[in-house]
Amino acid sequence: MITLQQFEDLMDALESGEVRVAEKIDGKWVVNVDVKQIILEGFRLGAIKNMSEGQFSFFDKNTFPVRRFKEEDGVRIVPGGTSIRRGAYLAPGSIVMPPAYVNVGAYVGSGTMVDSHVTIGSCAQVGCNIHISASTQIGGVLEPAGAAPTIIEDGAFIGGNCGIYEGTIVEEGAVIASGVIITSSTPLFDATKGVFIPRNEDGRISVPRGAVVVSGSRPVTKGPSAGSGVGLYCPVIVKYRDEKTSGSITLEDLLR
Repeated sequence: MITLQQFEDLMDALESGEVRVAEKIDGKWVVNVDVKQIILEGFRLGAIKNMSEGQFSFFDKNTFPVRRFKEEDGVRIVPGGTSIRRGAYLAPGSIVMPPAYVNVGAYVGSGTMVDSHVTIGSCAQVGCNIHISASTQIGGVLEPAGAAPTIIEDGAFIGGNCGIYEGTIVEEGAVIASGVIITSSTPLFDATKGVFIPRNEDGRISVPRGAVVVSGSRPVTKGPSAGSGVGLYCPVIVKYRDEKTSGSITLEDLLR
């Protein structure tokens, strides 16, 4: 049985970056199951508390209050309604524009910008020097404890109004164009090779390193609608990152 003190110790370790929900070991992402189990225990250990501020009413488990930051944390949080929950890590040099929400267990690396109206779900792992553009959702995967979280690796670019869910991995340097949705059941087509990207052994999709992904469609080929001209949604890799792509998505240093 997890004690409240064990839970609080883990929250401190998550917020300092000493412990992570998942980490890359020998080129493969590994879930720290014990960490996720303790986070889940925090809901059982907590009691509903009135956390209201001003005219806004908030009632949540007292084990998961809003995280408070200090100047020495080196995180830039612009005023305007952002909430970052207890147990989330934001590295020095990261930037959060308003309003945004970062949930428990999430990890945000240095140099990453979380833009307006972005939500980063529980336990999501977001690397360094990434731009998550406005109104994008990075899905949370808290349970079951052994399930891998959604992961965005270093140097990736996520366009506006995207949804990256259900443990999807966006590998290093990949570019996701505005409006792209990727889930564990979304087929991903590589137009440069003429093949669908195979799922990982656990059924998740990995967007390959440096891939440039846009919204697309695939024709219905089975059933009564086959040949009707109706298409189903399908994100498409149109190319792999080059100097032109990198130049078009580079953030100005002044913004950082």
